[in-house]
Amino acid sequence: MLRTKLYLKKVIYNVISSDIINLKMIKSIMYLCLLLIYSATFGQSKMRSINKLISKEDPAWPLVQEWILAAKNKVEVLPVDNKQAQDALFKTQVTTRSPMGAIVYMTGGILIDDGWIRILGSGSERLNRSLPDWNKGKAFDDFGNLSPYLLIADDAIGGFYLLNGGGLGEDLGMVYYWAPDNLEFEQLGLTYTEFLSFCLNHDLNDFYKELRWRDWKKDLKNLNADSMYSFYPFLWSKEGKDINKSKKTIVSVEEQYKLNAGFRKQFFGK
Repeated sequence: MLRTKLYLKKVIYNVISSDIINLKMIKSIMYLCLLLIYSATFGQSKMRSINKLISKEDPAWPLVQEWILAAKNKVEVLPVDNKQAQDALFKTQVTTRSPMGAIVYMTGGILIDDGWIRILGSGSERLNRSLPDWNKGKAFDDFGNLSPYLLIADDAIGGFYLLNGGGLGEDLGMVYYWAPDNLEFEQLGLTYTEFLSFCLNHDLNDFYKELRWRDWKKDLKNLNADSMYSFYPFLWSKEGKDINKSKKTIVSVEEQYKLNAGFRKQFFGK
């Protein structure tokens, strides 16, 4: 699948021109970037208490709710467990003034397009992975450690979305797509907030193109948010370019992540 610069400009234009973007969103974007810079610089400093992470004066959740209500794509907000939410927020060390902190603290996760995309929150019965717990052992060794990136979402076909904390390039705070059809970290040119708008409003058929097979909607019903479809021949192989001819197997997200990471290390050395 080809995701060209022209396409990215189109996405960014659609996000910026949307009436969802306002001054408060811009503040949130800037605030998140500052938090990422803080994390990259002081990643192993003393972790802030939960009380310092919960903002009562300027929480981002009401704004995120507005975006969800206005979404063009199907959205399901998973129920939150208060104890899990506090634990996840503390481990993430992002305040609820940011959209990321709001989603971690106020949701068990968010499912887009019947679960095709899964945005990580604090975890729930149907998405049994919190953002910080899923990243431990992958993006960092322990909570509070320096994080070169964060895994923030994934999809039904073995793709992962990463937020750059400095380990993927100089574009700190920008989202990358770890594509299953080439195993490369592709720059999307989107901040976390813009990525949310992309998930909520963009034509996902346009983005995924060749990666949606004929009966994908029917097959998606057999999948939960902690599993993915694994394809053979592999989507990145010459023989796997026609997804309709590939054999599909349901595997855990953990298993697919390790498979992708193993092949990426083999091909790219990292």
